[in-house]
Amino acid sequence: MALRLNIVIGSTRPGRIGPKVAAWFHEFAKENSRFDAVLVDLADFGLPVYDEPKHPRLQQYEHAHTKRWAESVAAADAFVFVTPEYNHFAPPALVNAISYLSKEWAYKPAGLLSYGGVSGGLRAAQSEKQLLTSLRVVPIPEGAPVQMVSQYIGEDGVFRPSDSIASGARTMLDELHRWAEALKPMRG
Repeated sequence: MALRLNIVIGSTRPGRIGPKVAAWFHEFAKENSRFDAVLVDLADFGLPVYDEPKHPRLQQYEHAHTKRWAESVAAADAFVFVTPEYNHFAPPALVNAISYLSKEWAYKPAGLLSYGGVSGGLRAAQSEKQLLTSLRVVPIPEGAPVQMVSQYIGEDGVFRPSDSIASGARTMLDELHRWAEALKPMRG
């Protein structure tokens, strides 16, 4: 049975570019990896600012949105966060979503497909790595930053990356699979 890779769209704002980048990566992962790739859009979960009365480590969720989110995260063996950079930091919706849970994240690797302007979202990626490690997620060093993301979106609205971005994405997927296999006994 293939390992499950959740490709998480990390922005929920109107007019976001994330779904275009994530749609490309989802197809790319299905063709270029051994994962069962699943596209996960944070906007579909409607997570308000954290509203559970009990600490997430207890896993005693009261709200339907939290239960659905917990099921999605628990089902994954690895993650790729498709993330923009807002004010040199991770998008608030993604920080909130990560903070909703605790045990569901543990011992799973994560890659970051970041995008933005000149930095390619690398500052957001670094802030996310710090948050993820506190939940026992293993953020891998390999990533796929996309500088000046708008140049890769055609008039038809489709994201078409450069060869170097695709090469970075392929390397990230290969490493994610290695880590997901290696961490599997710890998730047992």
